[in-house]
Amino acid sequence: MLEKIRESVDFIKGKIESTPKVGIILGSGLGGLVEDIDTEVAIPYRDIPNFPVSTVSGHKGQLLFGKLNGVDVVAMEGRFHYYEGYTMQQVTFPVRVLKLLGISSLFVSNASGGVNPDFEIGDIMFITDHINLMPNPLIGPNMADLGPRFPDMSEAYSKDLLSKAKRIARHLGIRYQTGVYTALTGPTYETPHEYFYVHKIGGDAVGMSTVPEVIVARHMGLPVFAVSVISDLGVEGKIVEVSHQEVLDAAEQAAGRIKQIVTHLVKEV
Repeated sequence: MLEKIRESVDFIKGKIESTPKVGIILGSGLGGLVEDIDTEVAIPYRDIPNFPVSTVSGHKGQLLFGKLNGVDVVAMEGRFHYYEGYTMQQVTFPVRVLKLLGISSLFVSNASGGVNPDFEIGDIMFITDHINLMPNPLIGPNMADLGPRFPDMSEAYSKDLLSKAKRIARHLGIRYQTGVYTALTGPTYETPHEYFYVHKIGGDAVGMSTVPEVIVARHMGLPVFAVSVISDLGVEGKIVEVSHQEVLDAAEQAAGRIKQIVTHLVKEV
Protein backbone atom coordinates (compact mmCIF):
# COMPACT_ATOMS: atom_id res chain seq x y z
CA MET A 1 0.00 0.00 0.00
CA LEU A 2 2.72 2.47 0.97
CA GLU A 3 4.55 1.83 -2.29
CA LYS A 4 1.35 2.54 -4.25
CA ILE A 5 0.76 5.75 -2.31
CA ARG A 6 4.27 6.96 -3.05
CA GLU A 7 3.89 6.06 -6.72
CA SER A 8 0.77 8.23 -6.93
CA VAL A 9 2.48 11.06 -5.04
CA ASP A 10 5.53 10.98 -7.30
CA PHE A 11 3.34 11.09 -10.41
CA ILE A 12 1.36 14.07 -9.13
CA LYS A 13 4.45 15.97 -7.96
CA GLY A 14 5.72 15.74 -11.51
CA LYS A 15 2.65 17.68 -12.66
CA ILE A 16 2.50 20.50 -10.08
CA GLU A 17 4.80 23.35 -9.11
CA SER A 18 3.57 24.36 -5.64
CA THR A 19 2.76 22.45 -2.46
CA PRO A 20 -0.92 22.51 -1.45
CA LYS A 21 -1.63 23.67 2.09
CA VAL A 22 -5.27 22.60 2.37
CA GLY A 23 -7.00 19.54 0.93
CA ILE A 24 -10.72 19.82 0.12
CA ILE A 25 -13.06 16.88 -0.55
CA LEU A 26 -16.18 18.07 -2.37
CA GLY A 27 -19.33 16.06 -1.75
CA SER A 28 -22.55 15.60 -3.73
CA GLY A 29 -23.77 18.83 -5.32
CA LEU A 30 -20.99 20.90 -3.77
CA GLY A 31 -18.63 20.96 -6.72
CA GLY A 32 -19.45 24.62 -7.33
CA LEU A 33 -16.62 25.60 -5.00
CA VAL A 34 -14.19 24.83 -7.81
CA GLU A 35 -15.43 27.97 -9.58
CA ASP A 36 -13.65 30.02 -6.92
CA ILE A 37 -10.38 28.12 -7.23
CA ASP A 38 -7.81 29.65 -9.57
CA THR A 39 -6.99 26.27 -11.05
CA GLU A 40 -3.43 25.79 -12.25
CA VAL A 41 -3.46 22.03 -12.85
CA ALA A 42 -6.32 19.52 -13.24
CA ILE A 43 -5.48 15.82 -13.14
CA PRO A 44 -8.20 13.26 -13.94
CA TYR A 45 -8.29 10.39 -11.47
CA ARG A 46 -8.01 7.90 -14.33
CA ASP A 47 -4.54 9.28 -15.13
CA ILE A 48 -3.17 8.87 -11.60
CA PRO A 49 -1.51 5.52 -10.86
CA ASN A 50 -3.49 3.41 -8.35
CA PHE A 51 -6.35 5.93 -8.02
CA PRO A 52 -9.95 4.68 -8.07
CA VAL A 53 -12.45 6.35 -10.42
CA SER A 54 -15.68 7.85 -9.08
CA THR A 55 -18.87 6.33 -10.49
CA VAL A 56 -21.48 8.58 -8.83
CA SER A 57 -23.50 11.28 -10.59
CA GLY A 58 -22.34 14.73 -9.47
CA HIS A 59 -18.74 13.60 -8.90
CA LYS A 60 -16.54 14.65 -11.84
CA GLY A 61 -13.42 12.74 -10.88
CA GLN A 62 -10.32 14.94 -10.90
CA LEU A 63 -7.78 16.60 -8.64
CA LEU A 64 -7.63 20.38 -8.95
CA PHE A 65 -4.53 22.28 -7.86
CA GLY A 66 -4.59 26.05 -7.55
CA LYS A 67 -5.25 28.96 -5.24
CA LEU A 68 -8.35 29.70 -3.19
CA ASN A 69 -8.32 33.16 -1.65
CA GLY A 70 -4.57 33.24 -2.25
CA VAL A 71 -3.92 29.91 -0.51
CA ASP A 72 -2.52 26.85 -2.31
CA VAL A 73 -5.15 24.11 -2.22
CA VAL A 74 -5.92 20.76 -3.79
CA ALA A 75 -9.57 19.85 -4.30
CA MET A 76 -11.01 16.42 -4.94
CA GLU A 77 -13.82 17.02 -7.41
CA GLY A 78 -15.55 13.75 -6.63
CA ARG A 79 -14.94 11.21 -3.87
CA PHE A 80 -15.19 7.45 -3.48
CA HIS A 81 -17.74 5.47 -1.49
CA TYR A 82 -17.77 2.04 0.09
CA TYR A 83 -21.11 1.29 -1.61
CA GLU A 84 -19.47 1.61 -5.03
CA GLY A 85 -17.70 -1.66 -4.31
CA TYR A 86 -14.34 -0.24 -3.30
CA THR A 87 -12.50 -1.45 -0.22
CA MET A 88 -12.14 1.00 2.63
CA GLN A 89 -8.45 1.26 1.78
CA GLN A 90 -9.37 2.37 -1.75
CA VAL A 91 -11.98 4.83 -0.46
CA THR A 92 -9.41 6.53 1.75
CA PHE A 93 -6.39 6.14 -0.52
CA PRO A 94 -6.63 9.77 -1.80
CA VAL A 95 -6.40 11.14 1.74
CA ARG A 96 -3.09 9.33 2.19
CA VAL A 97 -1.87 10.80 -1.09
CA LEU A 98 -2.95 14.36 -0.19
CA LYS A 99 -1.14 14.14 3.14
CA LEU A 100 2.11 13.05 1.49
CA LEU A 101 1.69 15.84 -1.06
CA GLY A 102 2.02 18.26 1.84
CA ILE A 103 -1.43 19.37 3.04
CA SER A 104 -1.65 20.46 6.68
CA SER A 105 -5.47 20.46 7.00
CA LEU A 106 -8.38 18.63 5.40
CA PHE A 107 -11.81 20.13 4.66
CA VAL A 108 -14.66 17.72 3.88
CA SER A 109 -18.21 18.35 2.69
CA ASN A 110 -21.22 16.10 2.13
CA ALA A 111 -24.98 15.98 1.70
CA SER A 112 -26.81 14.17 4.47
CA GLY A 113 -30.22 13.36 5.88
CA GLY A 114 -31.21 15.34 8.95
CA VAL A 115 -32.65 13.40 11.91
CA ASN A 116 -32.61 16.31 14.35
CA PRO A 117 -36.18 17.70 14.52
CA ASP A 118 -34.79 21.24 14.66
CA PHE A 119 -33.21 20.87 11.20
CA GLU A 120 -34.70 21.91 7.87
CA ILE A 121 -33.76 21.02 4.30
CA GLY A 122 -30.97 23.31 3.14
CA ASP A 123 -29.46 23.80 6.60
CA ILE A 124 -25.68 23.78 6.96
CA MET A 125 -24.37 21.58 9.79
CA PHE A 126 -20.81 21.87 11.06
CA ILE A 127 -19.82 18.37 12.18
CA THR A 128 -18.65 18.21 15.80
CA ASP A 129 -18.28 14.42 16.08
CA HIS A 130 -19.31 11.22 14.34
CA ILE A 131 -20.70 7.75 14.94
CA ASN A 132 -19.15 5.15 12.66
CA LEU A 133 -21.44 2.30 11.60
CA MET A 134 -19.27 1.39 8.61
CA PRO A 135 -16.21 -0.90 8.51
CA ASN A 136 -13.21 0.91 9.94
CA PRO A 137 -10.65 1.78 7.21
CA LEU A 138 -7.76 1.05 9.60
CA ILE A 139 -8.63 -2.66 9.89
CA GLY A 140 -5.65 -4.72 8.77
CA PRO A 141 -1.89 -4.30 9.12
CA ASN A 142 -0.94 -0.86 10.38
CA MET A 143 1.42 1.31 8.34
CA ALA A 144 3.57 2.74 11.11
CA ASP A 145 5.13 5.25 8.70
CA LEU A 146 1.70 6.84 8.32
CA GLY A 147 0.26 6.67 11.83
CA PRO A 148 -0.14 4.70 15.09
CA ARG A 149 -1.88 1.35 15.48
CA PHE A 150 -4.50 2.85 17.82
CA PRO A 151 -5.07 6.50 16.87
CA ASP A 152 -6.85 8.77 19.32
CA MET A 153 -10.24 10.08 18.15
CA SER A 154 -11.14 12.35 21.07
CA GLU A 155 -10.98 15.30 18.66
CA ALA A 156 -11.91 13.84 15.29
CA TYR A 157 -12.96 17.31 14.12
CA SER A 158 -10.66 20.20 14.94
CA LYS A 159 -12.11 22.43 17.64
CA ASP A 160 -9.89 25.26 16.42
CA LEU A 161 -11.15 25.04 12.83
CA LEU A 162 -14.73 24.66 14.06
CA SER A 163 -14.42 27.78 16.20
CA LYS A 164 -13.04 29.74 13.25
CA ALA A 165 -15.82 28.49 10.95
CA LYS A 166 -18.48 29.57 13.46
CA ARG A 167 -16.95 33.02 13.75
CA ILE A 168 -16.75 33.38 9.96
CA ALA A 169 -20.37 32.24 9.53
CA ARG A 170 -21.58 34.76 12.13
CA HIS A 171 -19.56 37.53 10.48
CA LEU A 172 -21.09 36.68 7.09
CA GLY A 173 -24.58 36.37 8.54
CA ILE A 174 -24.85 32.71 7.56
CA ARG A 175 -27.08 30.52 9.71
CA TYR A 176 -25.59 27.17 10.70
CA GLN A 177 -26.30 24.13 12.84
CA THR A 178 -23.84 21.89 14.65
CA GLY A 179 -24.18 18.19 15.21
CA VAL A 180 -23.06 14.58 15.05
CA TYR A 181 -22.78 12.79 11.70
CA THR A 182 -23.61 9.08 11.56
CA ALA A 183 -22.12 7.02 8.74
CA LEU A 184 -23.95 4.06 7.17
CA THR A 185 -22.82 2.10 4.14
CA GLY A 186 -25.72 2.84 1.78
CA PRO A 187 -26.51 2.86 -1.07
CA THR A 188 -30.12 2.74 0.11
CA TYR A 189 -31.56 5.74 1.86
CA GLU A 190 -32.67 4.96 5.38
CA THR A 191 -35.97 3.42 6.47
CA PRO A 192 -38.09 5.41 8.96
CA HIS A 193 -36.93 3.18 11.82
CA GLU A 194 -33.30 3.50 10.76
CA TYR A 195 -33.67 7.29 10.91
CA PHE A 196 -35.27 6.86 14.35
CA TYR A 197 -32.41 4.62 15.48
CA VAL A 198 -29.73 7.06 14.30
CA HIS A 199 -31.33 9.89 16.24
CA LYS A 200 -31.75 7.73 19.35
CA ILE A 201 -28.04 6.81 19.44
CA GLY A 202 -27.02 10.47 19.29
CA GLY A 203 -26.87 11.35 15.59
CA ASP A 204 -28.12 14.61 14.11
CA ALA A 205 -27.51 13.68 10.46
CA VAL A 206 -26.84 10.50 8.53
CA GLY A 207 -24.91 9.83 5.34
CA MET A 208 -22.75 7.41 3.37
CA SER A 209 -19.33 9.10 3.33
CA THR A 210 -16.90 11.36 5.20
CA VAL A 211 -16.16 9.24 8.28
CA PRO A 212 -13.68 6.86 6.57
CA GLU A 213 -11.73 9.83 5.20
CA VAL A 214 -11.77 11.55 8.59
CA ILE A 215 -10.52 8.45 10.40
CA VAL A 216 -7.59 8.11 7.99
CA ALA A 217 -6.86 11.85 8.19
CA ARG A 218 -6.67 11.68 11.97
CA HIS A 219 -4.54 8.52 11.74
CA MET A 220 -2.05 10.70 9.84
CA GLY A 221 -2.36 13.68 12.18
CA LEU A 222 -4.37 15.93 9.85
CA PRO A 223 -6.78 18.40 11.48
CA VAL A 224 -10.25 18.16 9.91
CA PHE A 225 -13.13 20.56 9.31
CA ALA A 226 -16.32 19.01 7.94
CA VAL A 227 -19.70 20.37 6.94
CA SER A 228 -22.96 18.71 5.89
CA VAL A 229 -25.81 20.09 3.84
CA ILE A 230 -29.12 18.75 5.13
CA SER A 231 -30.62 17.52 1.87
CA ASP A 232 -33.59 15.54 3.21
CA LEU A 233 -35.27 14.89 6.55
CA GLY A 234 -35.53 11.66 8.52
CA VAL A 235 -37.83 13.17 11.13
CA GLU A 236 -41.20 11.62 11.99
CA GLY A 237 -43.92 13.38 10.05
CA LYS A 238 -41.42 14.85 7.57
CA ILE A 239 -40.13 11.67 5.91
CA VAL A 240 -40.91 11.55 2.21
CA GLU A 241 -39.59 9.56 -0.74
CA VAL A 242 -36.22 11.00 -1.78
CA SER A 243 -34.15 10.70 -4.95
CA HIS A 244 -30.47 11.34 -5.60
CA GLN A 245 -31.39 14.27 -7.84
CA GLU A 246 -33.31 15.90 -4.99
CA VAL A 247 -30.24 15.49 -2.78
CA LEU A 248 -28.09 17.18 -5.43
CA ASP A 249 -30.60 20.01 -5.80
CA ALA A 250 -30.71 20.68 -2.04
CA ALA A 251 -26.93 20.62 -1.82
CA GLU A 252 -26.57 23.07 -4.70
CA GLN A 253 -28.92 25.50 -2.95
CA ALA A 254 -26.60 25.60 0.05
CA ALA A 255 -23.34 25.46 -1.90
CA GLY A 256 -22.98 29.24 -2.11
CA ARG A 257 -22.99 29.60 1.68
CA ILE A 258 -20.44 26.81 2.11
CA LYS A 259 -18.25 28.39 -0.57
CA GLN A 260 -18.15 31.64 1.38
CA ILE A 261 -17.22 29.92 4.64
CA VAL A 262 -14.54 27.68 3.12
CA THR A 263 -13.04 30.55 1.11
CA HIS A 264 -12.54 32.55 4.29
CA LEU A 265 -11.48 29.54 6.40
CA VAL A 266 -8.58 28.48 4.19
CA LYS A 267 -6.98 31.84 4.88
CA GLU A 268 -6.89 31.07 8.61
CA VAL A 269 -5.30 27.62 8.46
